[in-house]
Amino acid sequence: MTRRSTFTDQSVTYGAIGATLAPDLLRYPPTGYRPSEDVVRLGSGIERFERAAESLMTWGIQRGSGFEIADISTGTGAQYPGIVYDVEGAPLAEQPAPRIEERFGADGMPYIAAGMTATLERKKRIGTEQIPVLIVYVIDEPERIGFAYGTTAEGPESGEESFIVEHRDDDTVWLTIRSIFATTGVTAPMQRKRRRELTRLELRALHPAGGV
Repeated sequence: MTRRSTFTDQSVTYGAIGATLAPDLLRYPPTGYRPSEDVVRLGSGIERFERAAESLMTWGIQRGSGFEIADISTGTGAQYPGIVYDVEGAPLAEQPAPRIEERFGADGMPYIAAGMTATLERKKRIGTEQIPVLIVYVIDEPERIGFAYGTTAEGPESGEESFIVEHRDDDTVWLTIRSIFATTGVTAPMQRKRRRELTRLELRALHPAGGV
C-alpha cells in the first residue's frame, strides 16, 4: 500500500507543488521550469535498501553532498496522506489515516517528515550558501521511500527536488532524483551548471563506494 503525506500550508517560491511526482514531468514540465531525472543503482538486497533508506530519510544525500542541515523545524499546519491508489491506478475505497509516528535513524536523527523545514548550508570560497526548504511530500512504502523539498526563499533558482530509493522486484536497489528548477538573471547559465554538478554529488552520496 502506498502511504504519501503532503504538506502545503507554508509558502514555497513556485506554484507546481508535487510536480516531481508527475509521470510525464520530462515531457511536460511546468512553464518556465527545466526538468531533470537521474537514476543510479545502489546495489542489491533488502539490507542495502534499508541502509540507503535510513540514510536518505536522515538527510544523508544532503550531508554527503557537502551541506550542513540547520534550523530543522517540524513546521505547522495540517498534514494528510494524499490519495492512495490500487495497482490499476484507481483510488482505494478506504483511504489510510495520516501517519503520525516519529521515526529515527541509528544516530538519533529524526526521519524527514512532511511539513518539516530546514536550511541547507554549504561553505563557498566566499561566504556560505544557504537554501531554506520545505518538505512538500513524503513517500513511505515497503519497497519505496523518499521525499521532496521545495525552495521557500527568493534566490538564484526556484523549484522542487525529489529523492526516491526503490527496492525493485529483481532485488536491485535504485535511487531516482527528479527536479524542476527555474533560474533567472545573468547568472542562470552558471547556476544550471552548478545544479548539474550538485546532482552528480547527490547521486554518489548513498552509493556503497562513496556513501553509506
